Amino acid sequence: MMKLKQFSLYFISCLTLFYLSCQNEDHKNEWSVYGGSKERIQYSALDAIDTSNVRDLQLAWIYHTKDGQSGSQIQANPLIVDGILYGVSPQLKLFAADALSGKEIWVFNPVDSMMVDIQGRQSYGMNACRGIALYKGKNKEHLLFYTVGSSLFCINSATGKPVLSFGNKGRVPLHDGLDLDRDLTNLRVTATSPGVIYKDLIIMGTSLSEEEESAPGHIRAYDVFTGKLKWMFRTIPEPGEVGYDSWEDPEAYKYVGGANAWGGLSLDEKRAMVFASTGSAVPDFYGGKRKGDNLFSNSILALDAETGKYIWHFQGVHHDLWDYDFPTSPVLVSIKKEGKNVDAVVQVSKQGFIYMLERETGKPVYPIIEKPVPASDLAGEQTSPTQPFPTVLPPFVRQEFKESDLNNIVPDSSYQDLKKRFLSYKSGKMFIPPSLQGTLVLPGLTGGAEWGGPSFDPSTGLLYINATEMPWVVTMIDTLVEKMPESTQTNLQAGKSIYDKNCKGCHGADLQGSGNFPSLLNLHKKYNETKFKVIITSGQRMMPAFKHFSEEDKTALASYLLNIESEQKKIFTQVAKVTHPFYRSPYRFGGYKQFLTKEGYPGITPPWGTLSAIDLSTGRLVWKNTLGDYPELKARGIHAGTENWGGSVVTAGGLVFIAATRDEKFRAFNKATGKLLFETNLPAGGYATPSVYSVNGKQFVVIACGGGRMRTKSSDTYVAYSLPDK
Repeated sequence: MMKLKQFSLYFISCLTLFYLSCQNEDHKNEWSVYGGSKERIQYSALDAIDTSNVRDLQLAWIYHTKDGQSGSQIQANPLIVDGILYGVSPQLKLFAADALSGKEIWVFNPVDSMMVDIQGRQSYGMNACRGIALYKGKNKEHLLFYTVGSSLFCINSATGKPVLSFGNKGRVPLHDGLDLDRDLTNLRVTATSPGVIYKDLIIMGTSLSEEEESAPGHIRAYDVFTGKLKWMFRTIPEPGEVGYDSWEDPEAYKYVGGANAWGGLSLDEKRAMVFASTGSAVPDFYGGKRKGDNLFSNSILALDAETGKYIWHFQGVHHDLWDYDFPTSPVLVSIKKEGKNVDAVVQVSKQGFIYMLERETGKPVYPIIEKPVPASDLAGEQTSPTQPFPTVLPPFVRQEFKESDLNNIVPDSSYQDLKKRFLSYKSGKMFIPPSLQGTLVLPGLTGGAEWGGPSFDPSTGLLYINATEMPWVVTMIDTLVEKMPESTQTNLQAGKSIYDKNCKGCHGADLQGSGNFPSLLNLHKKYNETKFKVIITSGQRMMPAFKHFSEEDKTALASYLLNIESEQKKIFTQVAKVTHPFYRSPYRFGGYKQFLTKEGYPGITPPWGTLSAIDLSTGRLVWKNTLGDYPELKARGIHAGTENWGGSVVTAGGLVFIAATRDEKFRAFNKATGKLLFETNLPAGGYATPSVYSVNGKQFVVIACGGGRMRTKSSDTYVAYSLPDK
């Protein structure tokens, strides 16, 4: 009897081990979470594609979403579960395709079910969608969550239909419950990054506008089955809450917006801890109405995933004036320090810093010191006297801009023009505040690091981070001396004046755009007046909302940009907009403007894009490569690198895969040495993070090729690569 019992226990243990090994193998073969895992390390344990054969990669399949258009993009990191790939199209359609062949299974079109939500808000908009969250169900029937406009959708993975028991017929309006004391109806509230699943909760951050009047960026958790709000953590604290004392004005919490976790979240399931990193409080570039350190803006946060309760925080920028949001979620790593294992949280930043904190306490693994920084000369501004600077882990981009750094690979006439403009601005090291004169900001407003985030190899402790080195100009405008359009002007004249003051800095005097800012020529072919005004009011992608525009302002601007002849000759009527005193600012931001040469190149010497490998255990820079090329410069022997968007993936096969660059290529590097091993042309720029998976023993790497950034062509394509069949 004893032997039978022992055999039964042995048999059960064998079955358990077999079940666990199958689960681990399934996890290894899938890409079931945004960024590859809830730790967000963008790592694959697959090794069939390796350093010895990656040169043999070939096209496995192509999937077309059939809804791309000029200027559209795809930024999604697709999920692969049970041999099915789930992705998002340029027009935010959700689709399922066979991961082995790319054959379409179903498509969900959000327009069919959400033109106007239950409160009557116009909720469909072209927010960027960088990924999907998946709750695993039974019998390969899962719940898919993604955001369109201001709605969080829940879709059945088997049918492609909304789960009617979730929220209001399959969706939850993200405005609801965010702030019961404020009317947020017409403010931008969406999500560009997917939530993270913990037990039966989906935990969400938000993407907001960045003007004076914006919504708060509170972090929320919803029941995955019902859509019911289960908890909310206020990133702008109320009286009695941790962080409230970091605001000088005791009433600020009633009005301030931002401090939102737009880059996503990561999760330590074992410890039941969710980690978020937040952006700045608003407005971005003038803080006279939000004096103080402004917690929990620009902060790394650790919360109880079950309840949302505060555990710890670390603030990376005090009283941000440079739009130095944390652009991506924290990465959860384990390293060795002085022979001891350390579970840590790693955060990369737009400034090119790497912050590494103990996971349970938030204490820096290596010292982070406060250094004095310059004061502002704008009336009413109160800058922080110091900012935190990490030590040991090296910055991965340049953090100072001197005259000797000016781009010298252009003709002399262009260089002299560049030098003249450079000398007209404030410049130097980081943290020079915005000014009326104009301030050169390096690292720029888009990094350094961006939303693609780093990848991390748990077997070696190396962190891989791609970055951009692009200076920007931040100029403030004195609103007290700013001239308003004259009442005797026509709408056309007033519209041109409004454009010159608010839009020319990004889109140019000739409307042709520059850098990431699109041309506005022939805009009437793309938008009617109603849609145009919605975008002006709500913002879209990088374009901010212009809440201070009156209806008359928007009509005048539309008459100019959309060439509406019936409106152009009418007399412009200026109506003063009633604004709450808190939102009346003596200064406003003059517009996003890259510091470029006449030819459109960054105003700083190359490299303009890099990929670095850094050992987190020692702080050693293992290797650093220039990433990307301008073909015309490459022909001259200049390997310049390019601005880059989207992240990398590191694999057990010894490879780092990345697209991201302006030259529309897909590359693989040796993760140990940085040697380029594979390079191929994509149908359009792959401004997204790849996914790695295996079906029937065959390994694939897939990348969304939506293009549309950096003035490159748009596409509607997902491309998968694999090795030839033996």
